[in-house]
Amino acid sequence: MPKLYEYFGLVVLFYSNEHEPVHVHGKYQGRESKAELIVADGVVVEIRFGPVRGRRPLEGAQLRDFETLTRHYANDIITKWIDYFILHKQVPSVTVSRRLG
Repeated sequence: MPKLYEYFGLVVLFYSNEHEPVHVHGKYQGRESKAELIVADGVVVEIRFGPVRGRRPLEGAQLRDFETLTRHYANDIITKWIDYFILHKQVPSVTVSRRLG
């Protein structure tokens, strides 16, 4: 379960047994949501945010942080997905300590 980012208490990660489409999970204090990154011709064209079955979804500031971080790092998330799931490389975790706009 590689952790990709930590952002003011929010943890963004892949589960090791993931499936397509490319997506990440955002977790904060027992809540969890996911973001699917839709890619066409090598470009992220859409990000779909939604709940994770059986989990309470992120709310308020944490949901906004998850959306902001995922949009900001969308291309990096795609690269990390390829590295981890296709090339079987380890991916580094990044702590983001500045607010993203």
